[in-house]
Amino acid sequence: MTDRKRVKWLIKITTIVLVVAVIGGYGIFRAKTFAEGPIITVSEPKNGSLVSDSLVTISGIAKNISFLNLNGAQIFTDEAGKFTEKILLLYGYNIITLEAKDRFGRKAETFLQIMHK
Repeated sequence: MTDRKRVKWLIKITTIVLVVAVIGGYGIFRAKTFAEGPIITVSEPKNGSLVSDSLVTISGIAKNISFLNLNGAQIFTDEAGKFTEKILLLYGYNIITLEAKDRFGRKAETFLQIMHK
């Protein structure tokens, strides 16, 4: 093989390897969200909060979800996964349940314990 053919051959092989590496890396990056499953993060109120008002706003972010329920009732998120819902508390100790489900049937639950006085 001449030097010119050898250089062309090396450029082709290098290009193919780089393209395969980029596609493989992107595939692994995207597969990470599927492996994590649903994630619920509540920003307010904090777990264990003591509140004086019976109307409380629950807000946070839910990622990798298809459905999100607050105490058994479906709620909705925006495009970024943010949710905001108002809920009435009973006097005393309250447990609020957030349940998320992804398209593969995996579930995540978060419980908030709030005291209304």
